[in-house]
Amino acid sequence: MSSTRLLSIQPRIIIHGGAGNISRDNLTSAAYEAYRKSLLSTLSSASESLQKPGATALDVATFAVSLLENDPLFNSGKGAVFTRAGTNELESSIMVSDGKRKRGVGCMLLKHVKNPIKLAREFLVQGDTGGGGGAQGHCQLSGEYLEGLAEEWGLDIVTPDYFFTQKRWDEHRRGLEAERELGSAIAQFQDPFPLSNNGSEAPTAGLGATGDPSWDGKEYLPQGTVGAVVLDSFGTLCVATSTGGLTNKLPGRIGDTPTLGAGYWAEEWFEEVSKSQMLYQSLPTPSSSTSSFDKLSRGDTPALISDCLPSTALRQPQVQASTSDNKSTEQQHSSQRHAVAMSGTGNGDSFLRVNAVRTAAAISRFSSPNTALSKAVSQVAGSGGELQKSAGDRWGKTGEGEGGIIGIELVGTHGSIVADFNCGGMFRAWVDDAGEQQCMVFKDEY
Repeated sequence: MSSTRLLSIQPRIIIHGGAGNISRDNLTSAAYEAYRKSLLSTLSSASESLQKPGATALDVATFAVSLLENDPLFNSGKGAVFTRAGTNELESSIMVSDGKRKRGVGCMLLKHVKNPIKLAREFLVQGDTGGGGGAQGHCQLSGEYLEGLAEEWGLDIVTPDYFFTQKRWDEHRRGLEAERELGSAIAQFQDPFPLSNNGSEAPTAGLGATGDPSWDGKEYLPQGTVGAVVLDSFGTLCVATSTGGLTNKLPGRIGDTPTLGAGYWAEEWFEEVSKSQMLYQSLPTPSSSTSSFDKLSRGDTPALISDCLPSTALRQPQVQASTSDNKSTEQQHSSQRHAVAMSGTGNGDSFLRVNAVRTAAAISRFSSPNTALSKAVSQVAGSGGELQKSAGDRWGKTGEGEGGIIGIELVGTHGSIVADFNCGGMFRAWVDDAGEQQCMVFKDEY
């Protein structure tokens, strides 16, 4: 092998525990510490797994989200919220930037699968087997049939009472009671004289676009998800997301979490590098080198072989290919991999309307020159972004448009952590560029 130092891709990870109208008024210091402890514990365990030789983004992302599903603090798995009918209907999804036939899958209307994210992973993996392990070529499945596959695949099945927590039940009951009280108040104004009550208007505080009273702008009711985005040493990105949905949602409602492009997305592409980078390539350095593992995982055999040959002080200029036979070789030497993965959290119906995370990916991929993912995410989920715009004049009154996005962007061999949100707060934890674990809920320290 060449004596040139080879550098693999540095693994990265970020997780989230939901977003919404979180404030210092409704998040006590004790509650904050509980969330912080859980998020950092999950991050620590997942990061340790990510550093093991051969660790994959798919396995680590699944592991991280399964830990959050087991913690009743979060709106997923054990801590899932209730529908208006007093039932739990869970959703999950998983997607990789490359390496699997289906790339992404969504699971919905789950009532008996202990860890929905593990089902999503198996759904994805089974896609590479004959008949998709019973799921055929489908990328979205729901309800009884999917839970039957979960049992066949050996996943843990539980009775519905496993998901019961008193905290979520109390939130459910308070929401229904608030709706009844609000309905009675509105009824007082339904007469032939709309201004008969001293010219006042009918009360609308707390009503969403469809009369949803669960959002009052004061209490933090989980309307988001838990999620993880992971980059492994092979350059593969994976996003894993799980949720119980909106508090007091209608039975059968499907949100953004299991919907490709709305609440989760991962993709990669190859883009041309600058002419100067193409023509004169110096010896690999810690900032530009690509590992043999990476080249092997991408099928870049010519580049892998070149690592085994003696290198000169300065590589010769690339000669532009003149025949179609050399086209693929030319592309290998003049392009770099660019990949993104994101998980959304917040008002799922708003994420659906703007296809939020795929929109952010498209902004990054198809703008010229390419827009950094951090800026693209802010254009969608940041203050004044597409999510907020989708709420129109209902912004700040109904909970519509609220949410945030976490993600990772890979350019060449460098991975960057990304996060932004437009609401009160978003629970998130990540390992920063210096290798230190971080945890925040607001845009400044608690």
